[in-house]
Amino acid sequence: MEDSGDDDSAYRIKQGDYVVLKRGDIFKAVQIQPKKKVIFEKQWFFLDNAVGNLYSATFEIVSGVLKLQKPKDPASSTDAKEVGTDNRNIKDDGKSQKLTRDDIEALKEKGLKGQEIIQQLIDNSSTFRDKTEYAQDKYIKKKKKKYENTVTILKPSCRILAMMYHGREPGKICHLRYDTLAQMLTLANIHANSKVLVFETCAGLVLGAVMERMGGYGSVIQMYPGGEPLRAGVESFGFPTHFHDMLHDFPICRVNALLAGTLATTVKDPSCADPKQPNLAAEETKNQPQGEQQGNPEEQSMETNSAAAAAAVDDKEKDEQEKRREAKAQERKVKLEEKRKKLLSVAALLEGRNADGLVIASRFHPCAVLMGLLKFLSPSRPFVVYSQYKEPLIECYTKLKEQGGAINISLRDTWLRHYQVLPNRTHPVLLMSGGGGYVLSGTTAAMDRAKPASSQQAEEPAHKRPKLTDTE
Repeated sequence: MEDSGDDDSAYRIKQGDYVVLKRGDIFKAVQIQPKKKVIFEKQWFFLDNAVGNLYSATFEIVSGVLKLQKPKDPASSTDAKEVGTDNRNIKDDGKSQKLTRDDIEALKEKGLKGQEIIQQLIDNSSTFRDKTEYAQDKYIKKKKKKYENTVTILKPSCRILAMMYHGREPGKICHLRYDTLAQMLTLANIHANSKVLVFETCAGLVLGAVMERMGGYGSVIQMYPGGEPLRAGVESFGFPTHFHDMLHDFPICRVNALLAGTLATTVKDPSCADPKQPNLAAEETKNQPQGEQQGNPEEQSMETNSAAAAAAVDDKEKDEQEKRREAKAQERKVKLEEKRKKLLSVAALLEGRNADGLVIASRFHPCAVLMGLLKFLSPSRPFVVYSQYKEPLIECYTKLKEQGGAINISLRDTWLRHYQVLPNRTHPVLLMSGGGGYVLSGTTAAMDRAKPASSQQAEEPAHKRPKLTDTE
């Protein structure tokens, strides 16, 4: 019984978890924090009541508070009892609904729920019962999407987050679709206990997908451009702590230096000591005119006391500023030392040149990156390059064919189409994605560079059958 309880806790929502909110086809990734207001689809609410419930549960929003929704009765009151034969006599003139916008707002103020408002709309529609069964179902679904205040809480996964980014901000992930991402993970042979190189500018989505597939075992080296690696998408996965222990990073600008053996591991402290500030109070007293310094003894004593107090305050402020500067300088030194150690450890991982896979998905031109990072892979290891456009991948394909060192090179595009599957109305969805980008994949191969190509060409005629000579 204890084991079953432990297994059940993994499927329940806990405080601090990263979750994905879903309503229809709209997703949003948030973190559950106490008394934190969340805005989703123009509605605000708190997620405190969701703690302890199972994932994939649906909640109703009532005055900013989540209430667990009970399973609906299949014989709902919104089910149509009268069905028309066709829609030929129905006119879309906007006069079929008797309820106005003010009436609907008044119903909301009375506290009516979404299901009750939908029933009122059905009862006050003069054309609803003349519609066909399919048209009635479509009408009800449309009104539910508008008036039902429900939200479903899902556990983050690679597929859900890929759908979220592609639906809300496809430009952040280079228009990478979830089916293309699945093909990339398969072609790159991502699995546990392997060493994988990842270069991506997809908000950390590809990096998180690789980490999820590896399950926290092995090592992932993120090659990043710029000053710091971007991992916003990785945080949305909500990985445990031991998942982050397998993650390393290395700046892409230092790859050439590492390959040439000239990697500089010393880090200089950019901070410099500021000049000491002069004692302004003392200078003011010195620079005062003689006329102001003269006066009766009481005034002079008061002035000297105030000047001494001001000087003491200035000394304290100087000491505090000096201590703060020293503390900041010490923090910078510690951070620089940590960066240096991390750089050395990752460089040691890369110097073996025994990586098991390479995944590239970037908005930059991938040719130079691919040719540089391929040198860190062992022979017979897969590599995958994604691009929203095919022209950069064609250039990579040509370069690989010219230089050699890769086999099974293929360039493909992905195509996905959604279908509506319902009784007597199964057909492709009219609105769908136009393209999922392009994927270049291949396998590394060891090259025998002992003999140049010219010597091979010279030895080639020796394999031909020798000519027969006439003998007496």
